[in-house]
This record gives sequence, C-alpha cells and structure tokens, in this order.
Amino acid sequence: MTSPAPLVDIDRQGPVTRLILNRPEKRNALSRQLIAELTQAVTAASQDPELRVLVLTARGPVFCAGMDLAEMQERAARPESRELWREDTEVYHRLLVLLLEVRVPVVAVLPGPALAGGLGVVLACDLVLAADSAFFSLPEPKRGITAAIVSPLLAWRVGVSQSSWLLLSGHSIDSAEAHRHGLCHQVVSADELAAAEESLVRSILSGSPAALAVTKQQLQACSGAGLLEQLESAREASATARETSEAREGLAAFLEKRPPAWQPRTDSSAE
Repeated sequence: MTSPAPLVDIDRQGPVTRLILNRPEKRNALSRQLIAELTQAVTAASQDPELRVLVLTARGPVFCAGMDLAEMQERAARPESRELWREDTEVYHRLLVLLLEVRVPVVAVLPGPALAGGLGVVLACDLVLAADSAFFSLPEPKRGITAAIVSPLLAWRVGVSQSSWLLLSGHSIDSAEAHRHGLCHQVVSADELAAAEESLVRSILSGSPAALAVTKQQLQACSGAGLLEQLESAREASATARETSEAREGLAAFLEKRPPAWQPRTDSSAE
C-alpha cells in the first residue's frame, strides 16, 4: 500500500533548509496533520548545527488558507469538542512559538495569499517575500471566531492601528499595501519569486551566524517585550472563542456557503 505524500516537503541545500507546504488541493489549509508535520520539520531543522537560513514556502497558488474549517466543524460535532479544540489551539500556539525561537533568520516566501492562521505562520517568520498576487486577510470574525493568537504577532509587527484594520474591518489587503505597512518586506512578480528568494538568502548568508542570532534575540527583547506571554494568554482566548454558538454557526455557514445568522440580510441574500 502506497503511503500518503508528506504534507511538508523538506529541501536541504547546505546551510539552507526549505520547508514546503504540500497540500495545494486544499489551499494548504492547516489540518492537524500538516501542523504536526510542520512542527516536526521546524524542530528538526532548528537542531541542525549547520543551519543558517530556514525558508518556509508552499506549493500551489495559495500560501495558506488558514485552519482546515471542515476538520474544525467535524471536531465540533464530537462530544469531546471542547477538549479537542483546546488541543488544536495548543498545537498551533506551539508551532508559532517554535518558529519565533529558531536561532537563524526564518524567511516566508509567499506564492499567493496568506489567510487567518496561515497569516499567523507568516508573522512568526523574520522576513517576508511575497508575489504581487498575494493578499492578506484575517476573516475569523466572519466565522464567529477570533484571531486571538495571531493578534499579538500582528501588533508586534505592524502596530495596533494597522492591526485594527485587518482584525476588525473584514477587509483584506493586497501585497502592495502590506508592503507599505511592513507586513511583507519585498514584493515581486510571480515569475521573479524564485530569483528574489535566492538573492535574499544569499544576502543573509553574507552575515555572521553569531551576529544574526544575537540580532534576532535583541529584536525580540527590544520590540517584542512580553510577546511570548501575550501569546500564552491569547491561546486561552482563542480556545474559548471556538466554544461559542456563534463559532459553530460561523463554521457551518462558511461550509454551507451561506451568510451566517448574524449578518444583515440584503435583498439578494433574502431571495
């Protein structure tokens, strides 16, 4: 019997390791299995003494569509749903902390959009290179849930004011606007993405490994004071938000392709 293809491919080239999300048919949605494989891959890479750059990218036109909502709804229907959702929140939280704590620069290379929990993964990386077709969105409130774990990372990266727009407005922002706000650092066309990645990695490798490691520590100490504590507190808020009736309604509405009950009805939606 053929074993299933890995959901995270690992490509190691000397001091550079590329981790590639490999679930393009599901828009690289974060299933429990994908999170487990990514956590394992990041852990293994971070323990490699020769590692100097870690790249996180994806196959297909979407970097990551966020959590696997079909899987979330299936778990919501089970008697032990509260415990399962808390476990899911814990494993996602653990992945983000792990990415933050990698000693070398972590580069997110986005061939396309990063949404919801997928954007959280991007925010846990140090540098972000995006194709000009990428966009960024935190649609959790539309599903009756909250981007609690993502919020501290977003505020740390771009400030509270810009975070408010993504977290509260329901709008997405394109790569150009994301670049202006510092959400991504470089935007190129899709056909230039590979060359831009190679150039960025080569530039990082010109720096001293020890100096870069200390610089990462200083950045978190100076700009992210209390970040890990905020993430720990956010973990509980995220788990609690998933347990509400609105969360169940929001997930069901999304999967059934209908407006949720709280959304104002328009003439078109009433037909």
